[in-house]
Amino acid sequence: MIAPGLTGGQLDRADPVRTDPEAIAAALRDPHARLLRLDGLAPVTDAAGGLQWRPLSDAGEEEALVLLGFDGDVPHFVAVPPRSVPGGGMADVAQRIATLPREDAAHYAAARSLVAWHMRHRFCSVCGGATDMIRAGWARKCTACAAEHFPRTDPVVIMIAEHDGRALLGRQAAWPQGRWSALAGFLEVGESIEEAVVRETHEEAGIHVGAVRYVASQPWPFPSSLMIACIAEAKDDAITVDTNELEDARWFTREQVAAALAGGADAAFLPPPRHAIAHTLLSVWLERQGER
Repeated sequence: MIAPGLTGGQLDRADPVRTDPEAIAAALRDPHARLLRLDGLAPVTDAAGGLQWRPLSDAGEEEALVLLGFDGDVPHFVAVPPRSVPGGGMADVAQRIATLPREDAAHYAAARSLVAWHMRHRFCSVCGGATDMIRAGWARKCTACAAEHFPRTDPVVIMIAEHDGRALLGRQAAWPQGRWSALAGFLEVGESIEEAVVRETHEEAGIHVGAVRYVASQPWPFPSSLMIACIAEAKDDAITVDTNELEDARWFTREQVAAALAGGADAAFLPPPRHAIAHTLLSVWLERQGER
């Protein structure tokens, strides 16, 4: 199976270091320590097309430092600015991610999610007091009530319903012209992955599905989701689109999906970008259709 984009990072996250003040201090003093450069929340690339890392000494005095992990013995950090910064347009950020090497894209995803989380959690959700960074940037603690807060991941199901050798795809009006992709939606409280797939498919496209098969997962740092990719067996093929969620939904044949993924000039639709797990999901579905 094709590995999902934004996965495959090779930094050792070194969890024990996060609670060891001496180890953290040593990492901060390391003359070889590196600092990830960001443009707001967007990635910045070097001449070779990879992420741009600077000496840790380039960090601003007001910036808080998060330990992303170690490459061998070399600590790698990202800085949290003292004030909120622009996230960058999705189209621009997606274009930058698409050119990054796989490992770099994974490192960027982790860094972006962490920085965005810190900017949104400067105050305690329990009492409203100011919070300080702890655990080398992997948590925050309230200065008033001592409540500890940790970065959260929001689970999202993303799925293809299949029926009679066809795949159900949807389209949002804000997407580039011609783009179609898998349906998706957030898991709700008290709900399993399978139940969310059944509910979301019916809510968005009016399709009832039965058996649900897990395929793969992917972090999605906009701001901090975990995409859970699945394939579901549709019990019927009569589409009723929820226009509050989608512009349209449609069944596509195996041949149409194959042509789209191959980038054919006469393809029926523009597929999701390669770094998105929807692309992986379509590739897996197509591969399994070929095995039948």
